[in-house]
Amino acid sequence: MPTERIIMGIDPGTTVMGYGVIKIIDRTPALVVMGVIELKKYANHYLKLQKIFERVTQIISEYLPDEIAIEAPFFGKNVQSMLKLGRAQGVAIAAALSRDVPIREYAPRKIKQMITGQGEASKEQVAGMLKSMFSIKELPKELDATDGLAAAVCHFYCTTSVMEQIAAAAAPAAKKASKKAASSWEKFVAQNPEKVKG
Repeated sequence: MPTERIIMGIDPGTTVMGYGVIKIIDRTPALVVMGVIELKKYANHYLKLQKIFERVTQIISEYLPDEIAIEAPFFGKNVQSMLKLGRAQGVAIAAALSRDVPIREYAPRKIKQMITGQGEASKEQVAGMLKSMFSIKELPKELDATDGLAAAVCHFYCTTSVMEQIAAAAAPAAKKASKKAASSWEKFVAQNPEKVKG
C-alpha cells in the first residue's frame, strides 16, 4: 500500500469550476492547493469547454495527482443547464484520462455526507468542516474551491479503508513468505559454510 499519494478533487461548473489537491502521507491528508477556474468571461460555451480542458491538464501537470475525484452533476429542472454541466464534467474527465490519471465520480450527497455527516449540508457547512480539518485561515471567496477540495477528501475517506483492508489481508502472506525466505537462507548457510565469508 502506498504511504504517499496525491488526490485531486474537481467540482465541475460552466461559470466557475472548483478544484482542490491533497497529499496523503501515512494516511494523514494535508492541503496542497485549492482554487477555481473562472469561466464567466467566456461567452462561447465551446470556448469554456476548451479552457476547462486546458486548465485541468495544466493543474494535473503541475501537481501530478495519482487519482482524481469528481463531483457528479446533480439533477435539476433546467435541462439546458444540466446538459452544459454534464459537458463540463465530461471535458474534465477527458483531461484526466488524457494524462492516464484514474478518476472516480461521487454524488454531491455522498461528498457532503463524508465531510459533514449530513447529505443535505450546505456549501458553507462543507467549507466550515474543511476549514477546521486543514486549519485554513481564510476561506476562498468562491466556495466552489472548497467543493473541489471536498471531492478529494471524500475520495480519501472512501479509498483509505479499502486500501487498509487489502494491506491487512496481504500482511500474513507477506510474513509467511519472509519467514520462508529466512528459513531457506539458514538452510543454505548450514549446507554451504565455505561460501559465507565471516
